[in-house]
Amino acid sequence: MTWPLYRRTAVTGIGWTEYSKESKRTVLDLAAEACQHAIEDAGIDRSEVDSVLCYGLGDTPHPHAVASALGLPVINYYAYYYGGGNVCVATLGTAAMAITSGLAKNVLVFRAMNGRSGQRLGGTGMEAMFRPTNEAQFTFPFGWLSYPQYIAMGARRHMIKYGTTTEDFGHVAVTCRKHAVLNERAMMRKPMTLEDHQNSRPIADPLRLYDICLETDGACALLVSSAERARDLRQPPVHILGAVQGGGPRSGYAFDGFFEWDDLADLYGSYIAPTLWSQAGLGPDDIDVASIYDCFTYSVIAQLEGFGFCKPGEGGQFVRDGRIELGGALPINTHGGLLSEAYIHGLNGAVEMVSQLRGHAGARQVQGAEVALATGFGVTTGCGVVLGR
Repeated sequence: MTWPLYRRTAVTGIGWTEYSKESKRTVLDLAAEACQHAIEDAGIDRSEVDSVLCYGLGDTPHPHAVASALGLPVINYYAYYYGGGNVCVATLGTAAMAITSGLAKNVLVFRAMNGRSGQRLGGTGMEAMFRPTNEAQFTFPFGWLSYPQYIAMGARRHMIKYGTTTEDFGHVAVTCRKHAVLNERAMMRKPMTLEDHQNSRPIADPLRLYDICLETDGACALLVSSAERARDLRQPPVHILGAVQGGGPRSGYAFDGFFEWDDLADLYGSYIAPTLWSQAGLGPDDIDVASIYDCFTYSVIAQLEGFGFCKPGEGGQFVRDGRIELGGALPINTHGGLLSEAYIHGLNGAVEMVSQLRGHAGARQVQGAEVALATGFGVTTGCGVVLGR
């Protein structure tokens, strides 16, 4: 049985700002611009937009502020998720629930951040998030402080358990860069070779510079509407077929804790994938194009395995064989991903999937794409959404 919300809502508008290292603008200004572009893209009157959702880590404006900046006449529903990649595309599921339940009619979902020139994730100014409490009080004294250091432990464990290599990680980075070259809004458009990746400086063994996502100033947004309303709007509707957020047991206490997880080689995907595929009435073989949350190259390999595109331990071979490239069995991150387009905390991946399903992706278009997956990664927890033309 499919999800009760199956195809009852659709993404009707998308928008984004310039992605840069220094926007010289407020985060509110960025959010308002991206949302305004999404409204204009849908061709809907601003008076019909009655709800705003976002997510962040104290680094993005409140939905009320964005609604005020846009001059929305009424707010019937709003939400601010405290989270990052682990909740990014789950916001589309929340929008679908709000519309289907009658709480909202047209919902803006946005992410905005000055993640390079302002509040940098894991950097100074975020002490309230990265503090030695819970499990972290036992790891901070030994220098386990930041996301690259956390993920390095998972990457190394995957290498030990399955024989994955740093070259496998490199194939992910090179593929994302190859796709970014075709994307006019990508921050990184200089071609990269596997040798470039292997020669980039070490950050947290075994991760190197090009294994780690960008730091970005910018914003993007999506407008979600009922399927009925979507039929009358400007763009081809992209329906929400399934959406899920969660993880497995012993997921830790907060952002500072992945330490109770049994095995960092195998992460959240296998716990939520069965529900997602059941909701959509589909499986991995039905996906034409995907945005796999690539905060790190290792996270892509772990999610390809967790969502069932290959068996545990086979992710390295999957990317090594070129299956994730344009023209491959599962083109991923056709925009360049967080590694090469921009780090807008994963929501830009959902924007790209909408472009692909509309057939509007230009030189990076996956021909005949009808079903897409977008994921969000939080190591032990995460999210996913299946979109259909």
